[in-house]
Amino acid sequence: MIEWFAIAQVIVAVIAGVLCVVLGLVGRRPSDLSVGALALVLVLLLAQVVVAIIAPLSGNPPQGSVLEFWVYLVSAVLLPPAAVFWALIERSRWSTVIMGVAALSVAVMVWRMQVIWTGAAG
Repeated sequence: MIEWFAIAQVIVAVIAGVLCVVLGLVGRRPSDLSVGALALVLVLLLAQVVVAIIAPLSGNPPQGSVLEFWVYLVSAVLLPPAAVFWALIERSRWSTVIMGVAALSVAVMVWRMQVIWTGAAG
């Protein structure tokens, strides 16, 4: 994993999460803004999948558990589409909040993936 890219992903996911939670709590239903924020989080996660495949081949192998890393990554990739799917079906203010919670969860998962990759957790 590339450290600056992981930090950028965390920042984008936190901003998207806070944005969606605030929009939901003020009563806004899912819109292009909230769905677009989750789409950006997903695009960055898909780029992370590519990085995770290429990095070991270029001499940057994970120091921690490879299985644990990939379980986190696959789970994180599934969260934004699931949250958006829910939001498009239910279309209530709480769906927007759920999208925000999903984005915040992705932020935590990406940080954990960085810790696993660098072996900092032991």
